Amino acid sequence: MHFTARSGAPTIMHTMGRSRFLAIRHWIPAMLAVLVIALESTVFMSANNTSRWLLPVWEHLFGPITPKHWSEVHHYIRKTGHFTGYGLVSLCFFHGFRTTLNAARGLRALWLRSAGLALLCTVVIASGDEIHQAFLPNRGGSPIDVGIDTVGAVLMQLIILVLMPRISRKPPAALAQSFAK
Repeated sequence: MHFTARSGAPTIMHTMGRSRFLAIRHWIPAMLAVLVIALESTVFMSANNTSRWLLPVWEHLFGPITPKHWSEVHHYIRKTGHFTGYGLVSLCFFHGFRTTLNAARGLRALWLRSAGLALLCTVVIASGDEIHQAFLPNRGGSPIDVGIDTVGAVLMQLIILVLMPRISRKPPAALAQSFAK
């Protein structure tokens, strides 16, 4: 196997080892998801700031809205973002654990361990995010948001645990065709 670049210098595969590099690449989605959460946790994504760009989008799609109704709609958009965003964070962590943990006890045990660890990571990140927001101006930490985030993650893990056995029963060719549709 060829482990050096054209310059003769060792490549990342050579210095890290191929298996470690392959394992790390499965964690890239989780790393990106955490980065997005960190960016959304800033003052730039406070309710006041998101309203500035969400309101014009809403009015373009659905027409004018009164300030009172907008306040309520905006609240639900933001909470839906929590639910959906942390569900996706949970999915990314599941992928990382599923692809790097040992499946010696079988696929079902691997999926359950991966789901449990993904939930744990998601709750820790959601809690840390809300604690961080408590110290920012124009932001506030909310245990209710951690609850919404957790429910989104739990629902995602339940969906995954229902779908994984169905996906894994198909032969590889049938699986590839089902994703191509």
